[in-house]
Amino acid sequence: MGKSQELYKKAKTLIPGGTQLLSKRPEMFLPNLWPSYYSKAKGCKVWDLDGRKYQDFSYMGIGANILGYADKHVNKAVKKAIDDSSMCTLNAPEEVELADKLCEIHPWADMVRYAKSGGESATIAIRIARASTKKDIVLFCGYHGWHDWYLASNLGDDKNLEGHLLPGLSPLGVPKGLKGTSFPFAYNDKKAFDDLIKKYDGKIATVIMEPLRNTYPDAGFLEHIRKVTKQKNIVLIFDEISAGFRLCLGGSHLIFKVEPDIALFGKAFSNGYPMAAVIGRRSIMEAAQESFISSTYWTDKIGLVAALETIKKYKKNKVEKVLDKNGTMIQNGWEKLAHKNNLNISIMGIKPLSYFSFNYENDKEIKTLFIQEMLKNGFLATTGYYASFAHKSDDINDYLKSVDHVFKLIKKAIKDNNVKELLDSEVCHGGFKRLT
Repeated sequence: MGKSQELYKKAKTLIPGGTQLLSKRPEMFLPNLWPSYYSKAKGCKVWDLDGRKYQDFSYMGIGANILGYADKHVNKAVKKAIDDSSMCTLNAPEEVELADKLCEIHPWADMVRYAKSGGESATIAIRIARASTKKDIVLFCGYHGWHDWYLASNLGDDKNLEGHLLPGLSPLGVPKGLKGTSFPFAYNDKKAFDDLIKKYDGKIATVIMEPLRNTYPDAGFLEHIRKVTKQKNIVLIFDEISAGFRLCLGGSHLIFKVEPDIALFGKAFSNGYPMAAVIGRRSIMEAAQESFISSTYWTDKIGLVAALETIKKYKKNKVEKVLDKNGTMIQNGWEKLAHKNNLNISIMGIKPLSYFSFNYENDKEIKTLFIQEMLKNGFLATTGYYASFAHKSDDINDYLKSVDHVFKLIKKAIKDNNVKELLDSEVCHGGFKRLT
């Protein structure tokens, strides 16, 4: 127990849910022992409030810091923007520069709107699609944030969102009048998609989906979605907030050569500074002028210059190649060390967004033990790894040495049937859960 843990106790009395982001809750990692707060971070190193240093081999700012923490080039651009004033009655010229750059990277797109978070950008895109088509129903596949249009799916069936990243999401507070406006389909399930198209034919405004998350699309899957949405005049939105700028400069859909009508970006493309973008075809995006979509801090200069500098550095250093190399080293290391220690795990995810799971009945207990022991060895680690340009080969080798040690300990604990006895905390949470 240290200053971070003590501060989090206070936070839970002042902040509903303890933090602003579910994915940063200490209970998702190591209840009562996770170092909840940082004093500084640089590259892939993080210092807590007690001055303890860790290497971050978990989520690197929940996927935002693709270049690493406090990147000197991005920070330099941001500091200049601050000195020149990040806010003004007039507009920042970087709005036009970034829009031009995003459309250059994605030649199918003609226009751009900005926001500050992924969830906001998804909601803006849904509004634009509904305004453009004059229809209401949304079909979705994947995770798209916390807003009413998305959680409304659970008004009809509280299991609708179960397979879309987070289980247990309640639609409490979502207007009941939104019931029947949002419906899910599973990734790579063409039949489920076609059944929804048939059932709600003529009423569907948009299909929003992650073109890529944990698995690659089956041959023809994205092409089928694109073909049907074109035939039915349905706006196709690709949510690239998680996958964008991981496999290439821009959206993952560029790899698959399937062009949407709108694409969303956030997280990685501004390296930790609040920024999001909605890019799209002129014929659809112009509907934003008829619907009131407006916010003061969407005009802030900091996110704009951070995105421009991140894109510049990404392109110059071919960052996607480094992310692939790092992710490959991690996935190969997990596989080799699990085999060496006779542990049953499953590895999944694209190389820059890698995951593994323990294939045992008490998997949550084992996961908690893994997090606990890796923390003792100086690593912020869980069963996921988000690759960063800041992770060097020596860092990865140090991490894998620690994984080897912890896997060995876990195998013995499974054999001795005393995993829970070795835990210094409660078992980690696995989804949305009310804090007490």
